Amino acid sequence: MSLRPDAPSQVLDRLFEVVERRRAERPSGSYVVSLLDGGLPAITDKVREEADEVVRAALGESDEALAREVADLVFHVFVLLAARGIEPDAIYRELARRFGIGGLAEKASRQQDARAPTRGESE
Repeated sequence: MSLRPDAPSQVLDRLFEVVERRRAERPSGSYVVSLLDGGLPAITDKVREEADEVVRAALGESDEALAREVADLVFHVFVLLAARGIEPDAIYRELARRFGIGGLAEKASRQQDARAPTRGESE
């Protein structure tokens, strides 16, 4: 498969399409399939490992190494999303929703939501 000269923003959508195709077609020898076969525990372990590698690269490696580690993390997060049946559009919508909201205010609203009783609970 040759990489088309897509706009950088399209690369993420193409990546997810490949992950979804591997999930559906389950080709022999596919790394994506091996992750999916391990289930959520294996996938989340890999996401955790890649996140740690991002942190280590940020603290002591080159910009290029950091970019490679972030790419690895994004890839594994996309495998996690596919395993849970979540489309990247859900993340894009959430990020778009946050535009115009300060980071501290957005975080406080999530904490407030976590403390609010859910439907059917007594207050």
